[in-house]
Amino acid sequence: MTQDLPSPTRPLKIGTRGSPLALAQAHETRCRLQAAFDLPEEAFEISVIKTTGDRVQDRPLKEIGGKGLFTREIEDALLSGAIDIAVHSMKDMPVLQPAGLTLDTYLPREDVRDAFVSPGAGHLSDLPGGARVGTSSLRRRAQVLVAYPHLEVVEFRGNVQTRLRKLDEGVATCTFLAMAGLNRLGRSDVATAAIEPEVMLPAVAQGAIGIERREGDTRVAALLEPLHDALTGQRLAAERAFLAALDGSCETPIAALAEIGGGTLRLRGEILRPDGSEAHSDDSSAPVEDGAALGAEMAAGLLARAGPGFFDWRG
Repeated sequence: MTQDLPSPTRPLKIGTRGSPLALAQAHETRCRLQAAFDLPEEAFEISVIKTTGDRVQDRPLKEIGGKGLFTREIEDALLSGAIDIAVHSMKDMPVLQPAGLTLDTYLPREDVRDAFVSPGAGHLSDLPGGARVGTSSLRRRAQVLVAYPHLEVVEFRGNVQTRLRKLDEGVATCTFLAMAGLNRLGRSDVATAAIEPEVMLPAVAQGAIGIERREGDTRVAALLEPLHDALTGQRLAAERAFLAALDGSCETPIAALAEIGGGTLRLRGEILRPDGSEAHSDDSSAPVEDGAALGAEMAAGLLARAGPGFFDWRG
């Protein structure tokens, strides 16, 4: 049977946020689809959708709704048929999708590490007491305060360009970005240093791009099938199961990283209090096919170790 392919007269509509990084991810998705089916660029239309998270830049995410702030409007457009697929940074994705949508396509994962960015310091350990560290991430905030309680952490949101401008203006001495985002933008030079996971465990699904579609849309499912990277999918299954068993929002500092070697999946996980007063971590391995079960089991173990009051600060 002949496949129903996109064409310039009937393009596949790709929904995305409008930041330079989000657009780079949408363009990567388009390029992979072009290559998979030998189609011209005109067979795809990139639709920019502004989300609540993009509009509100002066308040912490936890105060205005968490991860769904970067996806809600895009998913509404997908459900209405205004777009055919949605391209997301997986670290921004809640663990549950709205009814009628599915997320089962992942592009090959990029560098998972955080980037330390500072005009005048080579590492966090070089900073004097009271130096301001800029980040909007609860995870990074907590990890900094655990390891460097003498530093001050200040709210620091915006895309790569905005954050670099804030550094120049002296809002903070340093900040963090994802190495994956810098690589995709061709700006790896911005990183003063890449922080190894042993020093700062990354966010769940950091460095991964996910493509969301409507359930039952077999045409789009067939188009996305050649793009899916099974290894990334296996790693994210473990990490997102860990997240799901803990808290699927941006309201809790959580870190996790799954790595695969041979038939074995190694998962490292961490939960922290936002003020850096307490942190619990684990490191375990299982067969790859048991990755999701390992993630859930690790989350349960950390919750038991932390005790029933660990997340009481959320109110």
